[in-house]
Amino acid sequence: MNDKNPAHVLLVEDNDGDIFLIQEAFAESKFDVDLSMVRNGQEAIDFVFKNKEYQEAKRPDLILLDINIPIFNGHEVLAKIKSDPQMRKIPVIMLTTSSNQRDIDKSYGNNCNAYINKPSEMEGLFQVVLKIEEFWLKLVKLAN
Repeated sequence: MNDKNPAHVLLVEDNDGDIFLIQEAFAESKFDVDLSMVRNGQEAIDFVFKNKEYQEAKRPDLILLDINIPIFNGHEVLAKIKSDPQMRKIPVIMLTTSSNQRDIDKSYGNNCNAYINKPSEMEGLFQVVLKIEEFWLKLVKLAN
């Protein structure tokens, strides 16, 4: 990640409480992150592929994707992103409350880069966001 430019993270989440906590965690982090947010699968696809009102959207460096979102669920969004040769380079982390093994297997079957259970308490979520930032935005070299 270029230290001079903020990392661009796309959060795909429909739960207001989770959105607030994740935004707070990124705001309090030590990393410079530009966080964009969409609330359903259609908006996520439109954002990533620069459709409709997202034609000027910056390509995300990392996507945090919930499974249980409206219109297209997280599995459908993941499959669409990973089926495109250019977009499949974007790391997608499934950040969800589901611990169902079928969801885990399906996510990895659709080439997610990581599957993380969302902690229910604020401090746990802050720690998850910090670890995501440290690994995906600091340690890992991302493709263009």
